[in-house]
Amino acid sequence: MYYDANRDELIIQQQREIEKEISDTTPLVSEQLPLTCLQEEYNGDEIFTDKIQELSKKYKFIRRTRPDGNCFFRAFAYSYLEYLITNNSAYQEFQKLAEASKDKLVQLGFPSFTLEDFHETFMDVIRRVCPKDAETTGKVKTELHTVFNDQGYSDYVVVYLRLITSGKLQEDADFYQHFIEGDFSIEEFRHQEVEPMYKESDHIHIIALCTALGVGVRVEYLDRGEGDQVKAHDFPEGSEPKVYLIYRPGHYDILYPN
Repeated sequence: MYYDANRDELIIQQQREIEKEISDTTPLVSEQLPLTCLQEEYNGDEIFTDKIQELSKKYKFIRRTRPDGNCFFRAFAYSYLEYLITNNSAYQEFQKLAEASKDKLVQLGFPSFTLEDFHETFMDVIRRVCPKDAETTGKVKTELHTVFNDQGYSDYVVVYLRLITSGKLQEDADFYQHFIEGDFSIEEFRHQEVEPMYKESDHIHIIALCTALGVGVRVEYLDRGEGDQVKAHDFPEGSEPKVYLIYRPGHYDILYPN
């Protein structure tokens, strides 16, 4: 057996072509779509179509996110900011928390110069979706959608949320260590699985981010599990959800309750 560098190069090239095709054909965040559009993806698969039918009793719309490994963070940010547009008191609280978050990360040992641009962009996005009055809600939601489909803004928001998640894992390392599989230390896990872009998210990412920001999230898990019901999990446990997501193996999209 010998190492074939050409084969590896070919695999990398094919992967890049697939990624380019996805980025060329799939928006970072889609328009609202009827939940029933999922039926077309699983046409003929009775297990999934039955579960989607049940899910449609609770949710009317779905908003897709690009399957690039950042989908949880992007879906979470879009959905929560969309909620804040029509909830002024929650918006004011979140703006204060977000403003103070950079200093907290610096206290945890993150270099200030690394955080500066990401935090500034994060705050800019928050300011741009500031709720005004009922008449301008539609315009602000359009602005949110435009911003999240601008790769520069959208990715900076994802990066900053990854840093907040990493900071929470560091702050409560003793608690989160129990959630980590394998021989990872918290520090290794943060640097290898949380902070880098395009790394997929698991329960530990969700719990840490939701706890850090004080935001409840409900995730509906669409899989081949028994029965025709989709299992839902709330993060943190017992919290009131403000963000609703659907998870299919390896991917998160946004849900809209009836």
